[in-house]
Amino acid sequence: MSSQHSPRHRPAAGEAGGSAAPLRPSTAVVGLQWGDEGKGKVIDLVAGGFDAVVRYNGGANAGHSVVVQGKRHALHLMPSAVHHPNAIGVIANGVVVDPEVLLKEIDGLAALGVKPPRLALSDRAHVVLPYHKEEDAIRETAAAEADPENDRSIGTTRRGIGPAYSEKALRSTAVRVGDLLRPAALRETLDRACTIKNAQFRALSRAARHFDAATLSEQYSRFGERLRPYVTDTVVLLRKMIDEGRALLFEGANATLLDVDHGTFPFVTASNCTALGIPAGTGVPGRMIGRVVGVMKAYCTRVGAGPFPTEQPNEVGDRIRQRGNEYGTTTGRPRRCGWLDLVALRYAIGINDADAIALMLLDVLSGFETINVCTEYRIGGVRTDRFPPDAMALAEAEPVYESLPGWSEEISSVQALEELPEAARGYIRFIEDQAGAPVEWVSVGPDRAQTIALNAGPAQAALQAR
Repeated sequence: MSSQHSPRHRPAAGEAGGSAAPLRPSTAVVGLQWGDEGKGKVIDLVAGGFDAVVRYNGGANAGHSVVVQGKRHALHLMPSAVHHPNAIGVIANGVVVDPEVLLKEIDGLAALGVKPPRLALSDRAHVVLPYHKEEDAIRETAAAEADPENDRSIGTTRRGIGPAYSEKALRSTAVRVGDLLRPAALRETLDRACTIKNAQFRALSRAARHFDAATLSEQYSRFGERLRPYVTDTVVLLRKMIDEGRALLFEGANATLLDVDHGTFPFVTASNCTALGIPAGTGVPGRMIGRVVGVMKAYCTRVGAGPFPTEQPNEVGDRIRQRGNEYGTTTGRPRRCGWLDLVALRYAIGINDADAIALMLLDVLSGFETINVCTEYRIGGVRTDRFPPDAMALAEAEPVYESLPGWSEEISSVQALEELPEAARGYIRFIEDQAGAPVEWVSVGPDRAQTIALNAGPAQAALQAR
């Protein structure tokens, strides 16, 4: 299935405009909406064709679900390559790592009979500590209580991600993974950090926890020893793999509309979630990223606070939530649900320069007689197709919908494009035409097998290699 808008073509060596050296075989998989699009499934599907799966941003606030043979695995820090022992999982320098969570994931996978993948953990990745979670909770609670009628909290997962990234910027009290292997230096840093944090927390909340540097130093030194076999300079590792012609798959956490610079600020996460975050988060130059696959749902969801123009706080939203099991992988919170927003989608495709789309959860829309799709906004009485990446501006946007015919058939067992109802095929064509990028994958259920590859080439080859 092709679009009237062909994806951007990157010239190879020997072509006009091509460079002297060939592009390295790398691909990025990024979310095009507000997260929870199904990136974990896409990465799991294609990871077998790559030598490394690389996380470059975020932390344990991300939640990727992988379902194989009926078993669901929820991953928060571990790269989504657990079922591909030939691919090394890389947690790069741009990630903030909660060692306790990572070790629980490693142990949990082993208990399920899944051998942990080969893992490389950046010595430069920053560490999430218990006081970061406390700070996260204090700030969110204070924001909500300051104006009970107008909750000003951001809606974080309270996993300490934002405070950990803040600590990274402050530098003097930041802890990196490499520091966990240096007990004396770790204790010195934690002494400074706990002195500052305890004073701040006492001023903000009488109920705040007190943190002891000696206790934390002992605990996190133990975590460091358990993680020692995995800790390395991942920048050197990745550049070596590129020089050897190895194939890298970059795994984005969270999603474009939650990007700290390009999302709906301030209701965003604390890292760069788009493909633009890969160079800084890994040390791999952007020109070495050969292909970008954007992952989207057939509708929209959002967790936590922030503007959501196409939200349906009614029977439509409830039906999508129940059919799609729209509850947070990390928090369990019910997701806000609504119709597909093509204004936001086009913006996200442009920011990431996405070459192709993986369309997820199409089966959730079965049974709707009519499906609405937002194609423009009305802001201040003026129609526009521009997405404003600013919460205050987006809050004023009213969606302009185009109605498409729905379908009554259940499609979770469909294996080929021609088996889909005509209305479902029309929905896919409409998305392609509006988005300006081809749909290469369609997911009709959570399992690996419930996936249709629509185009020949990379998508079909990856599906056949499962």
